[in-house]
Amino acid sequence: MLAFCEKDARAVLRGGPSLERARARIVAERLLPGCTLAEIEDGTLGENANPRDDLIYVGTFDGLTLVCTGLAALDCPSQLPHRLLTAVPSSRVYLHAMHSVVDWFAYAVWIDGALHRALSLAPDPGILENIGTPWAFEEPYWNGERPVFDPQDLDPDEEPYPFAFHPLEFAESALQELLGITFEGTARPEDVDPMEIPLAGFRIIRG
Repeated sequence: MLAFCEKDARAVLRGGPSLERARARIVAERLLPGCTLAEIEDGTLGENANPRDDLIYVGTFDGLTLVCTGLAALDCPSQLPHRLLTAVPSSRVYLHAMHSVVDWFAYAVWIDGALHRALSLAPDPGILENIGTPWAFEEPYWNGERPVFDPQDLDPDEEPYPFAFHPLEFAESALQELLGITFEGTARPEDVDPMEIPLAGFRIIRG
């Protein structure tokens, strides 16, 4: 997922914004030059955050553009191509990606075009990228305050989990911090249900 922000993304989504479909198509075309895009049924962030490679979903709202695409699934998020980073004029860009099968999580933050934070990790192979100063929401994880297992449940004969936290729980905290949403786990009262965030869908027809 990519989020291009001119306003506080959390505030925009809490306001129940309306989808601007014509602008969504323009954004998709900028991200995928040379491709033909066929409109498909609208979706939601809750259903379409991880689309197939031949699909892209875009939510364009006043002050915020969300893009769900495999283009954001980078082992090293700092390597997001410049053409994608600048596809939508914005003061902040967030990248968020996760894969439950391998417990992988990555996120990055650019402010006024400069990379401020990039993190990518999974149990195997470990930390893939760690650039910039950790944000405040990360501290409980690095400090061991969000353990994967209750210490009483640990089996001394089993190989210990590589991290003191679970990457997917970490990923959910990042979503709450950046966008004010929760996919799994305990939602805060102020969080927005991803199923209520509309997205315009497109099928990608190469060249």
